[in-house]
Amino acid sequence: MASAVRLEPVSERNLESLLSVAAAEAEPADVMPPVEAPAGWSHARREAFREFHRASFPGLDGPTRTQMFAILAGGEVVGMIRMTRCDEPGTVETGLWLGRSARGQGIGPAALRELLNVAAAAGMRQVVAATTPDNSGALSVLSKCGAKLREEGGRMYAEICLDSTPPAL
Repeated sequence: MASAVRLEPVSERNLESLLSVAAAEAEPADVMPPVEAPAGWSHARREAFREFHRASFPGLDGPTRTQMFAILAGGEVVGMIRMTRCDEPGTVETGLWLGRSARGQGIGPAALRELLNVAAAAGMRQVVAATTPDNSGALSVLSKCGAKLREEGGRMYAEICLDSTPPAL
């Protein structure tokens, strides 16, 4: 299924599909910032999910400096991947989540590879990420995409260089 993975900018057209996958197959804390709302996928949390994603519609040059993409596998929305401009020029930070039923099928690495292509086309030179040492899924995806990993202060940091210039011999 990983070969049929593509990214589509999050928009009103796919936002409800993304929310449906999140509510059915993920925990709120895994897919959005914390909000004051009843536990689970309450009405307030669903609205906060929509607003969180709508804020990114203007893309990398908008106020959130973030572009979010729905991850599609076999034509179905299965998760989200994003890139956010960092203060360091030419660098974006990424993060992704997949619904439970889409995990372990190679979709994460395929989505990250697609994002690396988008980032390079946008003129970025480096993609970075941060996660916890026990997030084996994220660490596996990052490793499969050539990230240099380092642990610091109880966090794992990843760097992927997009500079395709081969090193001088």
